[in-house]
Amino acid sequence: MTQNIVNTLSKIMEIDSPTGFFVKADDYLVDEFTKLGFAPVRQNKGGVMVDIGGEGRDICIAAHMDTLGLMVRNINANGTIRVINVGGLRAYYCLNANVRIYSRYGKVYTGTVRKANPSTHLMSDAENTELADYDTNIVVTLDEIVKSASDVEALGIRCGDSVAVESDFRITPSGFIKSRYLDDKASCAILIEIAKAVKNGQIKLNRHVHLLFTEYEEIGHGGAVIPEGVKDFLSVDIGCIGKDHYSDEQKVSIVTKDSRFPYHTQMLNEMVELADKHNIPYALDMMLPHYGSDGDVTLVAGYDVRHGLIGPGVLETHGYERTHVDALKATYDLVKAIIQ
Repeated sequence: MTQNIVNTLSKIMEIDSPTGFFVKADDYLVDEFTKLGFAPVRQNKGGVMVDIGGEGRDICIAAHMDTLGLMVRNINANGTIRVINVGGLRAYYCLNANVRIYSRYGKVYTGTVRKANPSTHLMSDAENTELADYDTNIVVTLDEIVKSASDVEALGIRCGDSVAVESDFRITPSGFIKSRYLDDKASCAILIEIAKAVKNGQIKLNRHVHLLFTEYEEIGHGGAVIPEGVKDFLSVDIGCIGKDHYSDEQKVSIVTKDSRFPYHTQMLNEMVELADKHNIPYALDMMLPHYGSDGDVTLVAGYDVRHGLIGPGVLETHGYERTHVDALKATYDLVKAIIQ
């Protein structure tokens, strides 16, 4: 099972899906769930809902396919591209990363995020120590022969084009997974494998289960539309590892509170009881000071639901992230226990 999650994760890491650029990701989800015999439904704004069956108290389990990314802001006179971040991607986290630029005319170009004056030998002392900043000293250099803004414009690249930073996915012999966008494609892979297990009869549902794959979580409105009749909403996202936090790369985090709200006490207690009963390694944690979830958005949208959040412990969130296969298994096992 764990290897299946990793295999699925490696596939969806190849699909660029910065917030707002969702068609390829949604196409993949619709194709996968249709092949499994389910009837996936596309949301108009982007996102996919899937009813995977079962009877009993309705639960919607959500993970988000959208990732951090960049957009073309301006084209500089020398043919470099000025970009702006989408969803909170810090400039220092993508410095020297390879990117793909998706033009509105269907062409895809490659490039690299660099400082505007990138050669150390040519930098002043001040330039050597200054932080990377999109507004002042960060550009994308295209892997094309371009010398001017008109050269770039002739390629069809324009303001607003999506720029996807490559994930650089890899797994170590010791079971660590290193990649951008474990937040939240790790959880998406887990839910896809949950659906496969239901279809194969390996999981017997004791609840009516809806899966929701959102495309706007990183900018705050992913969980604003959910199926009718849902009583419980579970976000499967990530646990952040750091100072004053309990999350662990080999455990599932059960989140008690984030920067917006406490999570539903009764639902939280039920998940802790299930984790204890099934010997699932977990950490109770708060996600502070900068964290929100699709579940928060569902409450703000006015739905009368209990809401909870779980997810694998992840190091260096919003950067070059790392987790362990043990955390993926623990998260899978807890989702399985909840729906059984």
